[in-house]
Amino acid sequence: MQVVCLDLEGVLVPEIWIEFSKRTGIAEFSRTTRDEPDYDKLMRFRIGLLEQHDLKLADIQGVIAGMAPLPGAADFLAALRERYQVIILSDTFYEFADPLMRQLGRPTLFCHRLEVDAEGFVRGYRLRQPDQKRHAVNALKSLNFQVFAAGDSYNDTGMLGAADAGFLIHPPESIAREFPQFPAHHGYEDLRRSIDAAAARLAA
Repeated sequence: MQVVCLDLEGVLVPEIWIEFSKRTGIAEFSRTTRDEPDYDKLMRFRIGLLEQHDLKLADIQGVIAGMAPLPGAADFLAALRERYQVIILSDTFYEFADPLMRQLGRPTLFCHRLEVDAEGFVRGYRLRQPDQKRHAVNALKSLNFQVFAAGDSYNDTGMLGAADAGFLIHPPESIAREFPQFPAHHGYEDLRRSIDAAAARLAA
């Protein structure tokens, strides 16, 4: 009974806000959880920028509609799902994720909701649960699952620490240095082998 929990952005798909930054030419949108560990501070900053530049949810969704998973991500995910239950634990929003989930074969996704007004402007957000990634891993372990987790950012380290084995994938060097307890991988095949090895050790 083994489950793999993966982050989404930066792990399986490009960072949505970085792509939005490129498409709008607004550099401030490129700030992500790799740069800012305080998620609430980061989201309030983003919502303020959207208001400042008169940008709506539909503007973000238009960018996402043209995005695709990272090279090799769909095959990696499909291979994992042949051997394990897989859950995507992300701090993205359901209002963003559908086009990318469709391209990944619609894996199970736990994330959050945006608060959008009648005119389509993003006014706030509702967390499904604070620190939801760590809580999800602990809940799965309480159901007697062995859990393996992989992510790339500050907001993933709680779930990596809670998992039976946690790994970094595509991390910036600063995060890899700050969290050396989580082996860093820069390719899907290496990560898959590490997950398989950890699963074999725990199953023995």
